[in-house]
Amino acid sequence: MAGRMVVGSAALAALVRPASAPDPAGGHRMLPVAPELTGLLPNRGLRRGSTVAVSVGRPRRSGGTSLVLALLAEASRAGSWCAVVGVPTFGVGAAAELGIALDRLALVPDPGPEWPTVVAALIDGVDVVVTAVPQTVSASVADRLAARARQRGCVLVPYGRWDGADVTLQVVRGAWEGLGVGRGRLRRREVTVSARGRGAAARPKEIKVWLPGDHLTRVIPRPTATAAGAAGRSRGALTLVGRA
Repeated sequence: MAGRMVVGSAALAALVRPASAPDPAGGHRMLPVAPELTGLLPNRGLRRGSTVAVSVGRPRRSGGTSLVLALLAEASRAGSWCAVVGVPTFGVGAAAELGIALDRLALVPDPGPEWPTVVAALIDGVDVVVTAVPQTVSASVADRLAARARQRGCVLVPYGRWDGADVTLQVVRGAWEGLGVGRGRLRRREVTVSARGRGAAARPKEIKVWLPGDHLTRVIPRPTATAAGAAGRSRGALTLVGRA
């Protein structure tokens, strides 16, 4: 089953109407995230009405897309509607493997010049809206969309540079696992994710996670002083270990 491909304003309106109907997750002010990611967010989840940006990073293929998928997975599994705008290479198969419900996922691969209108309409009826940020977006348009998300109780997740976000997440370092000496397959990537923001998120944070992860992941807690001393080089970072 694939996510719903949305083309044209009529199809968008038809999607928003049912998505706006009451659902079990609709009354909750906090949408869940995977336990490994709670330490990055000031409320340990996705607060309705907030803007949580995922910085693209340099180079562009820096793990940001996997981080977006990880952010969506728990909310989707709990019953929330999600939408992804302006990401034509979005991996539906990878989304399904992480537990994102494809029958509650709307895809708008190429919104074109109607990007602000499309995003605003989805904000009105979808719980979480991920959108690639056009290079030409103005600060006034970004502010209006963030304000609309606050009013409607939607979590806006800009994928790219977005000034003024409540929290900005970015993959800052990473190392692949799986390749041996001249052989093997890339299986997963250990990445360091940073979080910075304003208000309760003003203090920068960093954690280490495995991307991609899945629902069988487990958290290795911060080591105690005794364990840290024995480890010698341990940095005490939160680490996510996923199935190979």
